[in-house]
Amino acid sequence: MSGLKSAAAMPSRRRMAQNYLVIWVDGNIDENNDDCRNTLAQLRSVVSDVNVCTTPEQCVEFLNEIDDGKAFIISSGALGQALVNDIHGIPKVDAIYVFCDNKERDESWSKDWPKIRGVFTSIKPICESLKKVAHECDHDSIPMSFVPKQTATEGATGLDKNNLDRLPPSYMYSIIFKDIILEIDDDDEKSMNTLVKFFRKQNISETEISEFKREYHDKSPVYWYTKPMFLYAVLNRGLRSLDMEAMRKLGFFIRSLHLQLEQLHQEQSASFQTAFTVYRGQGLSKEDFQNLMDSKGGLLSFNNFLSTSKKQKVATSFVQDALERNPDIVGVTFIMTIDPIQLAITDESDPQLADLTDCIKEEVQGTTGWYRMGNLMLKVGHYDQAEELYNELLDNISTDSDRAHVYHQLGVINYHQEDDASLAPTYGNIGLLYKNMGEYSKALEYHSKSLKIYEISLPATHPYLARSYSCIGGVYDDMGEYSKALEYYEKDLEIAKKALPPTHPNLASSYNNIGGVYNNMDEYSKALEYYEKPIKILEISLPPAHPDLAASYNNIGQVYTSMGEYSKALPVLEKSLDIFRKSLPSAHPHIKNVMNSIAVMKEKL
Repeated sequence: MSGLKSAAAMPSRRRMAQNYLVIWVDGNIDENNDDCRNTLAQLRSVVSDVNVCTTPEQCVEFLNEIDDGKAFIISSGALGQALVNDIHGIPKVDAIYVFCDNKERDESWSKDWPKIRGVFTSIKPICESLKKVAHECDHDSIPMSFVPKQTATEGATGLDKNNLDRLPPSYMYSIIFKDIILEIDDDDEKSMNTLVKFFRKQNISETEISEFKREYHDKSPVYWYTKPMFLYAVLNRGLRSLDMEAMRKLGFFIRSLHLQLEQLHQEQSASFQTAFTVYRGQGLSKEDFQNLMDSKGGLLSFNNFLSTSKKQKVATSFVQDALERNPDIVGVTFIMTIDPIQLAITDESDPQLADLTDCIKEEVQGTTGWYRMGNLMLKVGHYDQAEELYNELLDNISTDSDRAHVYHQLGVINYHQEDDASLAPTYGNIGLLYKNMGEYSKALEYHSKSLKIYEISLPATHPYLARSYSCIGGVYDDMGEYSKALEYYEKDLEIAKKALPPTHPNLASSYNNIGGVYNNMDEYSKALEYYEKPIKILEISLPPAHPDLAASYNNIGQVYTSMGEYSKALPVLEKSLDIFRKSLPSAHPHIKNVMNSIAVMKEKL
């Protein structure tokens, strides 16, 4: 990967086959070089998805284009300091390795960054460490759904039968998917060949694929699921991201695994007559942890096969590993009491769960499980995933009536997708033009169209989504609707804090926007609070004579002026003028404006 898409283009979410990928960043990478090819081969023997960047900027842009998986970064020593400063605060960056020629030099600065796993002069120990962090990442990536207490206790009687918006889509998908799995009756040989082709598309090691195909029937599904190889990660990822291609291709294996676990439970249940406790330790993102806390008293659904231990210290070790690996996560130990008597009762006999399940199934009709899944996706507005599913179904349809039904559903999707993903930047640019023309209602109309597309097509913390919120905030700011402006600027800031490093210049812009609104509202103390935050960021991230830094000092000086604190305003404005003179032409209007402000200050003092 020698180049990446421009940030001005509409970003497409990069589909990851596993829960993680590797990005190798080095300005001297030459994929025609034997040493380079050997290094890539060793990395791909551990993680199938290895990507190459030659600049820190390419790496940051690439990180913005991947979905909610994790990234392991390998950086050269020459680029390391600049790169780590840019990416360390990004939550999806899980581990960083410095691969260099001078270990002593790079260890001196790398020790201050918790995500750096070490400085190495050989690729072999990096590969060994990657095996460990990849396993830990898989363990922590089990998909979960959180159903709040109120929704769970109301059940179907309290839910609007025409609106399931109050239920998490992931929970509804898991309900339908369980039905689908039990319906699958695919021919094993045909299904295996299809699955093998899918694995090859994901750049999985040919050695591992051949072993899986050759020995599949000689081993049990539990053996393959627990074997330290690609299968666990691909299956986990497919369920977590609702990857329709992966879920359909793996369906026959998931069903076989389900049936074996069911059989093992029947065989072993007589050995467990009394309640016992199992433990599971893992790391959760701060967002998932907050969702967990908000759902106290509700329902928690693990939408995957779940591994636990009867030994609490095993769970604790997973928590410790997670916290050491990534400071952006929260360590959690789940303590579960298993009552064999209660386990004899099916989920459908639980009144709360039965009500929810019945409501979902009643709302989503279809002749097969896959059709019900497609209908559910349409109902909750996940049009891209619905389109992917129906295109998958077309490849396996044998009757004209079924084919007609799928084409009809694709037509419905196309109707709802009049806001094609590629139009989002265009809508945004039109919105900016209308804003500059003072036609604010039109500006809001087009920015809202752009925002709607981004909300559907991008992760919730993508920087482009933040930019869209900021644009809408800017329109309301110009209209004098400051409470609305604050609402959208704060959404922009919330995403920027999650998606960007703490010293990224865009974060400074978010603070400045909020400071400007408070200044317009004459809330000067709040304006100062937000205007001062960018100074610390820009002093670290920009050259000392950058005009953005001068503009930030000018903002602070203007607030002090409005407050009548002229003795505080003067030195700040003089600092702004000094930087502007170093960075802009002498006739630039910014310089003239600050000089005029300083002259006024001197008259006041």
